[in-house]
Amino acid sequence: MELRRRKEKVEARPKEQKRAKKLIGLKIGASQIAAARVVNNGTAELVEAVREPLEPGVVVSGEIRDADALAGALSRFFELHKLPKKGIRLGISNNRIGVRVFEIEGVGDARQLENAVRFRAEEVLPIPLDEAVLDWVVLEDGMREDGTSFRRILLVVAYREVVERYLQACRGAGLEVVGIDLEAFALLRSLSAPGDTLAGEGALVAIAVGHDRTTIAVSTGEFCEFTRVVDWGGWSLNIAVARELDKAPSEVESIKRQLSFSGDVVIDGLTPEQSAKAHEGIQRALAAFARELIASLHFYQAQPGALGIGEIVLTGGTAQMPGFTEAVGRLIGAPVRLGDPFRRVKVGRSVPDRTQSGSLAIAIGLGIED
Repeated sequence: MELRRRKEKVEARPKEQKRAKKLIGLKIGASQIAAARVVNNGTAELVEAVREPLEPGVVVSGEIRDADALAGALSRFFELHKLPKKGIRLGISNNRIGVRVFEIEGVGDARQLENAVRFRAEEVLPIPLDEAVLDWVVLEDGMREDGTSFRRILLVVAYREVVERYLQACRGAGLEVVGIDLEAFALLRSLSAPGDTLAGEGALVAIAVGHDRTTIAVSTGEFCEFTRVVDWGGWSLNIAVARELDKAPSEVESIKRQLSFSGDVVIDGLTPEQSAKAHEGIQRALAAFARELIASLHFYQAQPGALGIGEIVLTGGTAQMPGFTEAVGRLIGAPVRLGDPFRRVKVGRSVPDRTQSGSLAIAIGLGIED
C-alpha cells in the first residue's frame, strides 16, 4: 500500500497490477541516508545496502527543512555508491501522517465505496482533503448477523506539502520515484512475511528507534492496523547524557557509544562519578520512552477488534546498544526481542557485514515487494 500522489483518485492497488522486480528502498533520516537495492523475483534478494551520514538540520522530525541541501546530499550519495537512479521507493514518517481503521456498511459498488471512503476521511482526519495525499485498502469484506455487508478500511493520509518537498529533493537529485510508502509499512515488511504465525495469536509490534523519532507499527499478520511516531530517538540519549555532564549533546556521542543498559561501567575520559551520572541519565530517558510505548499500546488495544500483544520486536541503530532490548522489556513488562532485517531477504555477496543492520531495516522493507 502506497500513498497516491493525486487526491482526485483514491484506490487500493489492484492485486493483478504488475509488481516491481527491482526497487531501491530509500530511507532519509535526520542523521543518515540509507538505501537498499532489492531484486524481487519470487524471493527478495538484497543486492546492495549502503548508508551515509546526513548533515544535521536538513531533515528534522521527518520533515525537510532544506530541500536543496537534501537534493545535493542525495545526488552525492547515489554517485558515491553508483546506485541506479530509477525504481526508487521512498519512505516517509512523521506526526503529520494519519492512519485510521474504520468500517463502512452496505456499500458494494466500487464508485460508491470510493465516495464513502472520502466522506469518512473528512470526518475522521484533521487534514483538509484538498491539502492531502491519501490511499486506502480493504482489510476485511464481511457480513453481519443481520445480513448487512460491511468493509473494514485502512486509510492513510499525509499533508501534500510534506510529500512534495521530498519529491522536490528527489527530482533535484535526478531520482525517479516510483512509490511513496509509510516507513511503518516498510518496517513490518522487513521483519515479518505475510501470513507469519504470531506468538499466541496476538499482534506483532514492530518498533524502529531512529535518531530523533521512533516508528511504532502494529500488525495482525497481514496489514498494519495501527502506527504512531514518537518524538524520541538516539538523540534523546545524547541530550540526557549532556545534561548530566554539562556538555552539548553533540559532544557526548562517543560517550553514549560506550554506555550500556546492562550495568554501569567507567567510561573513558570520565570519572567514576561522571560515568554513574551518565548511566543514570540514559536510564531516566529510557523510562520516559517506555511510558510512551505503553501509552501507544494501550491506545491500540482500546480500538475495536484489537488483539492482545503477541510479540514486540525492536530495530534501529539505538536498539543495538548493549542491554537496550532487555531494559525496554523490563520497563514495559512484556517480552521484547531484537529484530533481524535480513530475515526476509536473500543476501547478495556484495552486501557488507551485518553490523548495525537495524539502521537498514526500513530501507530494506521499502525495497521488498510483497
